[in-house]
Amino acid sequence: MPASLELPGLKVHLDNLVYRHGGEQLPPDKPHAFIYFLTIRNDSDRIVTLLGRKWIIEHADGTRLVVEGDKIVGETPTLASGEHFSYNSYHVGHCDARATGSFHGVDEDGQRIYVRIPAFDMTIPRG
Repeated sequence: MPASLELPGLKVHLDNLVYRHGGEQLPPDKPHAFIYFLTIRNDSDRIVTLLGRKWIIEHADGTRLVVEGDKIVGETPTLASGEHFSYNSYHVGHCDARATGSFHGVDEDGQRIYVRIPAFDMTIPRG
């Protein structure tokens, strides 16, 4: 099987990061929620279908969480050149963390492709 290609022109942008603390919906051992809003933009010359994702969360206490799976918020978006897909999701934790990862899929010829998620910090507000 051919290697996966990091497709030039396929980009991920963090549009917004929202912090929430506590409340009934967060477990006591993970009282910090970070809601992230991302846009995946296809400025390549190929049609791509995104099939899944891999997130790497490195916590300030040295622990690491790797989350891999099919689909992106339940979808497999197909993007022609110039199109984008925006969504939001969240991470709950117990300390500051740094997130990075990638989305993977295929282009119109069946070539496996991926795009890196730029690293971003999930910092608990102090004070």
